Amino acid sequence: MSETSIIAIVDDDLAIREALDDLIRSLGYESLLFASAEEFLRFQPRSSVSCMVVDVKMSGLSGIELQRRLNQEADRPPMIFMTSYHDDRTRAAAMDGGALAFLGKPVDLGKLIRCIEEAMQP
Repeated sequence: MSETSIIAIVDDDLAIREALDDLIRSLGYESLLFASAEEFLRFQPRSSVSCMVVDVKMSGLSGIELQRRLNQEADRPPMIFMTSYHDDRTRAAAMDGGALAFLGKPVDLGKLIRCIEEAMQP
């Protein structure tokens, strides 16, 4: 039996973390919940994470700042950003930093599921 892939959810909104946790588990993956970018950066082993779903605007480090830090590491998992802020500059920063997707809130669940499935491809 193969090991279940882990998806990290990094969002400062508890309700969103819980809803995404339910969705991720319904897709057959394991999820780890983080209330901040700083909390995720303290987590070890980060190499166990197969994909990340990240909010852009959070207290403390933003999702974009988290991406910049993780981009300095050798092996960063694919990142799917979600945001209520739809400005082109933030979208460009995320995508130029290697994001798999940049989705607006409320998130289209079909799109999010397709992005997660794409990220899980070998």
